[in-house]
Amino acid sequence: MTEYKFLKPLTFEHKGITLKNRVIIPPMTERMSFEDGVVTRDEIDYYSQRAGGAGMFITGTAGVNGEAKGFEGQLSIADDKFIPRLSELAAAMKRGGTKAIVQIFSAGRMTNSKILRGKQPVSASAIAAPRPGYETPRPLSNEEILQTIKDFGEATRRAIQAGFDGVEIHGANTYLIQQFFSPHSNRRDDDWGGSLVKRMKFPLAVVNEVNSMIEEYAKTPFILGYRISPEELENPGITLDDTLALIQALKQTKIDYLHVSQGDVWQTPLRDSSSNKIVNDVIKEAIDGAFPMIVVGGIQTPEEAEATASRYDMVAIGHELLWEPKWVQKVENGDEKSIRYQLSQSDLADLGITPTMLEMIGLTTGGINNIPFTMPYHG
Repeated sequence: MTEYKFLKPLTFEHKGITLKNRVIIPPMTERMSFEDGVVTRDEIDYYSQRAGGAGMFITGTAGVNGEAKGFEGQLSIADDKFIPRLSELAAAMKRGGTKAIVQIFSAGRMTNSKILRGKQPVSASAIAAPRPGYETPRPLSNEEILQTIKDFGEATRRAIQAGFDGVEIHGANTYLIQQFFSPHSNRRDDDWGGSLVKRMKFPLAVVNEVNSMIEEYAKTPFILGYRISPEELENPGITLDDTLALIQALKQTKIDYLHVSQGDVWQTPLRDSSSNKIVNDVIKEAIDGAFPMIVVGGIQTPEEAEATASRYDMVAIGHELLWEPKWVQKVENGDEKSIRYQLSQSDLADLGITPTMLEMIGLTTGGINNIPFTMPYHG
């Protein structure tokens, strides 16, 4: 059997927590929760089926308060009433030694009043997302900002009490935390916006609040991750230089890893077509060993995973794990030829893939017939 680097353990040095391998299942929105955000049995079965192989498994987005919901079927961690079923989810994900991480977030302006049951979406400023169908949000007041920060902390407490091994703060994919960091969505002129330093204030406050709750409530080492999107195409928008400045600030916090959200591991800068630098290389250099990084985007085969692992710390394999839940186990057993790289409609029930999840990733049941692994990304 090939001695793959991605199958070797990795230790988060700050916490002394060791992953059994460097394969990560990244957050993928499955839209299987009940209307109120309670975990369903289908959801538990879906996660259980994919646990046991990867070193770490991250849930889809879990909303931290009543304004956090971005879509129907979204997981919630906004109230203590959710803890019992979240505990069942954590236990299912931890099967076989996989570390279970819950991703905590708020959608901000990336939702609508229908999903929020009549409430107006919120954001840093009253700037609508530059996409069809999105409403103009109302800006959060100073008091609401402080409460939202506390909501992320309370979500972390619930994750600890539910038995998860860590949380990932979702600062990517145009959601609320990124909205505060972005000069497109944040046009404030108070302490929460304006300069780059002020636009960092909300993300860093969330990180520090989450860490304080970990220190208060976690009886055993608990992982803290942070997810970023390195650039925005909007003008004004987040630049790679902005992100590098945020990374320097994050190096002063107690995060255990940085998760870089991109559609292609080998992506070059979106805002500078003349540059052939790989964005993940630039970020790795900026991190300079302060914490490990997870990279994601277009990885399906063991050869692609190994090429990535030879360069970066952890390799996230997303859509491929939808139709091949035993990808890691097959590689470990030298059974790589049996890895499935296509999705057939006849496989959906066995794989626990629901119509709502297919819709989220851009397919319908009527459109599936040996679909290859190239699908749009949703995190």
